[in-house]
Amino acid sequence: MRGFTPSLAAAILTAGCYLSIPTVNVLAQAPSQGPSISARDLSDQKLKAVAAALERVASLRKDYGQRIAEAEAPAEKERIVAEANKELPKAVTEQGLSVEEYASILDMAQDDHEIQDELLQRMRPSDK
Repeated sequence: MRGFTPSLAAAILTAGCYLSIPTVNVLAQAPSQGPSISARDLSDQKLKAVAAALERVASLRKDYGQRIAEAEAPAEKERIVAEANKELPKAVTEQGLSVEEYASILDMAQDDHEIQDELLQRMRPSDK
């Protein structure tokens, strides 16, 4: 099971920034310009906030993805997408992060295994 964890973590990190539901991609639309955070500037508090946001975003993605897949009428799918587009950024900002800051840290984590490890240490196990 230990070998599965890094793959799952990589999937969560990727999913957190680049949502796989094509029409529910608010977080991926964050402007790429603006202040960038360096690895040494990441505080424990920021890493905890990003880890909490990742968990919430992953949960929302799963929930909304399932709801969209189950919806039959195009209007219902659009309503669910609109709801998700409101909830996904809120999942990040409720942790005290801007969407841009969250996306920037996830981008850094994709390239920096040390940051990935730090985030994984702060995430609750998802084995339910």
